[in-house]
Amino acid sequence: MTVELSRPTYGSDLTIWMMRQMGIPYIALNTGSSFKWLQDSMVNYAGNNPEIIQCTHEEIAVAVAHAYAKATGKPMVAAAHNVVGLQHATMAIYNAFTDRAPVIVIGGTGPMDATTRRPGIDWLHTALVQGNLVRGFVKWDDQPSSVAALPDSFLRGYQTAMMHPQGPVYICYDATYQAELVGEKLELPILDRYPMPTSPGPDPDAIRTLAAWLVEAENPLVVADHVGNNPQAVDALIELAELLALPVADRGGRYNFPTTHPLNVTGQELEMMKDRDFVLALESRDVYGLFHQRGLHYWQTEPFIPPSCKVASISLWDMRGGGWNQDYQRLAPLDLNIVASTTVTLPMLVEECRKLLGNRSKTRYERRARAVGQMHLAAKERWQQQAREGWNASPISTGRLATEIWDGIKNEDWVLGNGGLAGWPHRLWDFTKPYQYLGGSGGGGLGYGFAASMGAALANRGTDRVIINLQSDGDLMYTPGALWTAAHHKLPVLTVMFNNRNLFNSDEHARIVATQRSRPVENRGVGVWMDDPPIDFAKLAEAQGVFGIGPVTKPEQIAQALKEAMRVVQQERLPALVDVVCQVR
Repeated sequence: MTVELSRPTYGSDLTIWMMRQMGIPYIALNTGSSFKWLQDSMVNYAGNNPEIIQCTHEEIAVAVAHAYAKATGKPMVAAAHNVVGLQHATMAIYNAFTDRAPVIVIGGTGPMDATTRRPGIDWLHTALVQGNLVRGFVKWDDQPSSVAALPDSFLRGYQTAMMHPQGPVYICYDATYQAELVGEKLELPILDRYPMPTSPGPDPDAIRTLAAWLVEAENPLVVADHVGNNPQAVDALIELAELLALPVADRGGRYNFPTTHPLNVTGQELEMMKDRDFVLALESRDVYGLFHQRGLHYWQTEPFIPPSCKVASISLWDMRGGGWNQDYQRLAPLDLNIVASTTVTLPMLVEECRKLLGNRSKTRYERRARAVGQMHLAAKERWQQQAREGWNASPISTGRLATEIWDGIKNEDWVLGNGGLAGWPHRLWDFTKPYQYLGGSGGGGLGYGFAASMGAALANRGTDRVIINLQSDGDLMYTPGALWTAAHHKLPVLTVMFNNRNLFNSDEHARIVATQRSRPVENRGVGVWMDDPPIDFAKLAEAQGVFGIGPVTKPEQIAQALKEAMRVVQQERLPALVDVVCQVR
């Protein structure tokens, strides 16, 4: 039971009081002197509620909050120590921004009054204005200039982060106001009078037009990317697909569509686009990229769809603003662009399609459903066969590793907190619930993975769900201290290393350039491969209190290693890591 807080005494108490009123459960941080007053308030005023999640690096702290927000739909707080901590946090803040995740980052600075600064360190750790550092990739930032301004600042930051399209915000607290007395005359806000803004809905005429196109289309395709930001939108998408026998491709920004559904054509959408007469893109961060391909070795783009194909989009991504980073992507030609929430729009679209269908014959849709279902089954069978290629190879094939993991978890309640394992889980595993997949980092920055799995574990505390982290080797080496946080807070994460001893993306680029220039391809490993010496991830884990097994080099060893790790995770409720040496791809 949450204990009601007494009236705040100091500015730092007031900030924590606001967090508590807004239901913030956790604060991830790497401690710093610029928010020592806030830390005192967390522990001694609020009784460690919100709970401090102690991290060894600010990038880890923000990534934990990033994944937690995706798993729950609600923000947690990450704290970054003045100028230096914020610079460490920038990569993770950028990831959250490009992934549109509602993260509240706070920090300290100053004192801004130069006459009260300590010689040396306070000057080095004070900026004018600190938010300038991240303003290009946050939705909003603030540095309140009085104790009285603290509640409004945090409330606005919370609402801004949560409004769609969502994203991170940054609030910087002057050391002076953290330490200052609140005073009896300050009126505390009544939070019921500050409701969250509702999600924007669509133009009714646009819904009617879109419904008519969907009902009449002969060869439609739906491509979903971030629909799963809200599970209700996923339910509406399933209903729409089943109503009109629409094939759906899931681009994986979130969980968007069950992998077991017979209308799921994920992995086949590029080939299908060649003969489509209508494509509907849902919450796509890059509509142009859906229909155009650029290879690694040339600059020109080639369209997938025929010129006669109609294209419509429902999304809030056009509202995201910004400009420092070009993550808004290239404009795509569209026949209909509905700027609205899919959570609001898809149920309306379903009802409008039902009206148009009326009593007309369903034969065309039933025929299409059978054809798409056969395509779905054929792909599943093909992937099962491909997974068995190189079944007994060493290093271990990714197809076999994905199969072995699935065999170990398929009867459990599980969550894939991080990792893609070269796409194999989505080919072989049954994703049937929105909470089972959170999506990737958003910005592509390394160092996200292990911290994200911890965010998923925090979001699922109090359940028996198995949190799975398919951890790339290069990614973990950016933030290896995340292992200690998992051990310290007893977060039961099952980490399986996708350890190919290689930074594969760079390897692929180096191979292509060398081939183009008729230079030795075998030299591509210089500066790329991580095998001299090979990293012993089991020992790295054990050194920080995480149960470790490996390196596993023979495929027949995988099942037993996973069984031992699962015992630690499920019975002892502690983190475990299995280091598996894999093929490059």
